[in-house]
Amino acid sequence: MNSNDPRRFRDEDDSEVLRGQHHGHPYGEINLVVPLTRGAQLKGLQGWQGPGWTAPDPGSRHYPEVRGGAVIALFYLPAGRISYDLT
Repeated sequence: MNSNDPRRFRDEDDSEVLRGQHHGHPYGEINLVVPLTRGAQLKGLQGWQGPGWTAPDPGSRHYPEVRGGAVIALFYLPAGRISYDLT
């Protein structure tokens, strides 16, 4: 990824962060976070999450963000629903 990419930045702890597309969860979402790099985290609605589960509430919206390396996020979308803003 290009270092000038706006999806890549440093956070308040000076950690490199990669940001995905802003989206919403009409019926919620359930995620299993699997770090591929020790210490890698996924930012959920309750803050930074290492290995384990997250569950954004129905109607919630956010930018998915990763810091500290690579993660796999396996997600279940109830009724297969996710929403993106058109720009």
